[in-house]
Amino acid sequence: MIYKNISLKAFTALLAGAMCLTACDNGFEEMNTNPNAYTDPVIGSLFSYSIIKTAGDGDNNTLYANDKLSGCFVQYFASLNAWQWTGDKYLYKQDYNKGLFETAYSSELKETAQLISLLKDKPDMSNMYHIARIWRVFILHRVTDMYGDIPYSQAGLGYIESVYKPGYDSQDQVYAAMLGELEASAQALDAAKASFGGADFLYGGDAAKWKKFAYSLMLRLGMRLTKVDIGMAETWVKKAIAGGVMQSNADIAKLDHTGGSANNWNVNSYLLQGGEGVPPSAQGKGYSKLNKTFIDHLKATKDPRLPFYSTLWQGNADPAKLAQTSAPDVQKGLPGGYDYTTIKDLIPNWTDNMQAEYSEININTIAALAAPTIFQAYSEVSLLLAEAALRKWTTGDVKTYYDNAVKASMESQALYPGNVTVTPAQIQAYLTANPYNATTLDAGMKQIHTQFWASHFMNNIEVYANWRRTGYPILVPTNYAGNETGGTIPRRLRYPESEASLNREAYSAAVSKQGPDLFTTRIWWDK
Repeated sequence: MIYKNISLKAFTALLAGAMCLTACDNGFEEMNTNPNAYTDPVIGSLFSYSIIKTAGDGDNNTLYANDKLSGCFVQYFASLNAWQWTGDKYLYKQDYNKGLFETAYSSELKETAQLISLLKDKPDMSNMYHIARIWRVFILHRVTDMYGDIPYSQAGLGYIESVYKPGYDSQDQVYAAMLGELEASAQALDAAKASFGGADFLYGGDAAKWKKFAYSLMLRLGMRLTKVDIGMAETWVKKAIAGGVMQSNADIAKLDHTGGSANNWNVNSYLLQGGEGVPPSAQGKGYSKLNKTFIDHLKATKDPRLPFYSTLWQGNADPAKLAQTSAPDVQKGLPGGYDYTTIKDLIPNWTDNMQAEYSEININTIAALAAPTIFQAYSEVSLLLAEAALRKWTTGDVKTYYDNAVKASMESQALYPGNVTVTPAQIQAYLTANPYNATTLDAGMKQIHTQFWASHFMNNIEVYANWRRTGYPILVPTNYAGNETGGTIPRRLRYPESEASLNREAYSAAVSKQGPDLFTTRIWWDK
């Protein structure tokens, strides 16, 4: 019936044309494939990209989460600008609050999820698979520590299985899964097998280094549980130590940067140097200042890291002046929790020009464009080992671990530009003036974790988590008018508003279980 009204001549022509198309198809696909284009994922590039994005993908997972919120909560930073810097006043600003959550799932995790899917059934690429799993834990542990219950088991599946409304796992389930993954992957790493090589910007594909990082991260997460499940905490801390954690600054998990090309800058440093931080053009009247709590502690303990952390604005504008502008005796921290008007209640003769007298973060050293991004430091591991020894969970002397941590922190300044280093004599003088001398668990925790705070400035997300777990350093909260907490330091961040609308069922279930979606709701391990 199809051919009823078609002439024989026309039908013959159609048939000949079809035969020609079939014959001509040989080699067609090859002819139309660009030999210079990638049609399959480049495994190494996926991993490199994930590392870079986790180190800094704009404001969201750097300036917002790390500085304006976490850094202000633990009183590293203060600002008189209530709109641009909200954290020291406990105000809610949607962009700041949602930044880490949305960036982790949309940017940091994307390539890692693809890697895990691509490599899971390839035994010859098992090192790469397990390194990707370790990195996935690193990405998501920061999210759960900031928000509580999160999508974990289904995290990243939107990219490979079209799961666009992932369910939330309770934080106890997340922690059990993360610790289990770290253990399995650390044990599976094999130095005899291939790895990412030069595409691994942390360790150059060194499986032994990744094993140490996995166990060091396990130590961090195990200690996180001391308030909620002391038995579980002890079990995982002991496993981490037995597995083998970092032994020196050579084991630090970090991404190096260079100052020459914008593509290689430290994103957090770049943003701090910009209009919302401490631009030298502002002549000391930028929005960001170092907090009085932090500066006063460093001065009181005669901490030789102070010139590395801090300067007056003239030194940021002209490094030749740093010897004078970073001198400890001229540093002065700004009280947190005030704005341009209310600061006059504290300092009656205040004028805005007086901002120039207060200390800024040093953009020549710790906040330089070429400053490394530290994901986990050996000094942190040493302090956690000190706590483990204090709790009798490991052998070794608490004071020795504590001293090693201080030494490692101060010596790590050599990894940064600016040539502001601490001499062995200065380290010893500091330890002599500030010895570890605690005789009880509470006193030991106070000394260890106040040092944790003094040592890990600019790893602010982790310091904020550690403060919530330990209560140290002792911080006096502010009570700015209209704050979200009633004058207490926030215990978590709120979920992005988009979750309540686009993933409502999962979001509602999480809030119903965890508690109201507020700054004051404590997450599972923060009891």
